[in-house]
Amino acid sequence: MAQSLLSLLRLQHPSARIAVMAPAWSVALLERMPEVDEIIESPFRHGELKLLARYRLGRQLAGRFDRAIVLPNSFKSALLPRFAGIPRRTGWRGEFRNLLLSDCRKLDPQQFPLMVQRFVALGVDQPDPLPAYQRPALQVNRDQALCSAAELGLNYSGRILALCPGAEFGEAKQWPLAHYAGLCELAAADDWQFWVMGSVNDRQAAQELLSQLRPETCNRVRDLTGSTSLGQAIDLLSLATAAVTNDSGLMHIGAAVGCPLITLFGSTSPDFTPPLTDRVKSLSIDLACRPCFKRRCPLGHKRCLTDIMPERVYESLQELLPS
Repeated sequence: MAQSLLSLLRLQHPSARIAVMAPAWSVALLERMPEVDEIIESPFRHGELKLLARYRLGRQLAGRFDRAIVLPNSFKSALLPRFAGIPRRTGWRGEFRNLLLSDCRKLDPQQFPLMVQRFVALGVDQPDPLPAYQRPALQVNRDQALCSAAELGLNYSGRILALCPGAEFGEAKQWPLAHYAGLCELAAADDWQFWVMGSVNDRQAAQELLSQLRPETCNRVRDLTGSTSLGQAIDLLSLATAAVTNDSGLMHIGAAVGCPLITLFGSTSPDFTPPLTDRVKSLSIDLACRPCFKRRCPLGHKRCLTDIMPERVYESLQELLPS
């Protein structure tokens, strides 16, 4: 979602050099963003302070930049730009960040309900009204994508449905695996093939999904969890006919490569972090208890996801795709 901010900055400052500091795992994403001139890998893991290491890295970057936009809302994320002596340091107020940011702004959640809007607003001096911005669009080379498929021994002829059953946030964002299996049975009858995608942390979920399928349906499924790099996952989603996904990182990647999406929202809401594409149907259940934004269902029933039945998802998929 930060790419929308980067494209606005590029439009406003065509000759500027734009560097992005981000975790090493995200390099494959940033390499596919034409707005990015330089990638600085952050050596800090989520939650780590490492004050001395941040100071040293900040001093190494001193004199290189005249502006920093700090997207994370934590105090520690604002330390390095301050240590680097960057003159203008912009970010949203919180966690006493006014001590570190020279351009510390108060966020009105009603004015900017979407996360992408909050990112974009930091790129302009007067964000009211918010300027038009581009949706994320990752560059994918089709020849490279086909090469990725060949390396993994994938048959990409016919209709391919990518399934993304994982969600690092927690189980309250995960559509039941039995429902994913039910969807496979429905779609297999119409000659779909399936790629199950995700990280190594999703491998157990993928195996559980496979265990619930009939043998003839199971033969149509390739379990790719933990077997692809992020770059390969981007490539494969660009080749898929469509994807069914929880609210996850792969959902946003699918949107950014133009893959038609069926997205399933449980404890979270498309009113905050929707997939930024027109080729999507976002499904949810209208319950008084959602969205709760909890990692686990506080009531123990997870009806916000269990009540979204496979038949509804498959009907939405058929409506989404041209006949």
